[in-house]
Amino acid sequence: MKRIMALALFVCMFGVYANASDKPKIEGNYEQVADHEFVFDGKQVEIVEFLNFYCGHCYNFEKSIPVIKGNFPKKIKWITVPLYWGKSSKAVEAFFLAEEAGKGEEMKQALFKAVFVEKRDVSKVDVVETIGIDVGMGFDFSRKLRAGDKAKEVGEAILKSQTYKVSETPTLVIAGNLRVTAHNTGHEPDAFRNNVITIIKSILKK
Repeated sequence: MKRIMALALFVCMFGVYANASDKPKIEGNYEQVADHEFVFDGKQVEIVEFLNFYCGHCYNFEKSIPVIKGNFPKKIKWITVPLYWGKSSKAVEAFFLAEEAGKGEEMKQALFKAVFVEKRDVSKVDVVETIGIDVGMGFDFSRKLRAGDKAKEVGEAILKSQTYKVSETPTLVIAGNLRVTAHNTGHEPDAFRNNVITIIKSILKK
């Protein structure tokens, strides 16, 4: 009887351990977003980046993105969601137009450069039009920009940020419900980057 009880206890303990090893705790500093599920297909980790083109922290974080991606070749699906706060949404509209044309990353970098290096006002339509020409947007870009063809996407981006309770930028949502901000690591850029890498490594071990 004692042997049977000992065996039963061993099986029970092993079962709990095996189950725990199937779902290891994700390491790093983050907050789980209520009403959103953790999603990982076993191949790629989706990262949604909420940013603002006037945000200095977002501009500085751009240097970390290639490092993060470089640590996980072909293992990350990066989605950029720019947010509109201010008197004009034209910079965000320009990004969505460029993304549709396959030039989203070029437009993103050009807008940040315009604001923080060239000190240009990207709230002005004519400034954004010039940036569009520089990144090789087609002749229809100006018409679509002035007509507000991407105004709906601007509103949808704001609504999306609200569902994830985004209160600062940059904010990353990793694997569906892990919200990560610079606040999680004391607003220290290297710590923020390393924290993101730690979280991704932990997910990929699942």
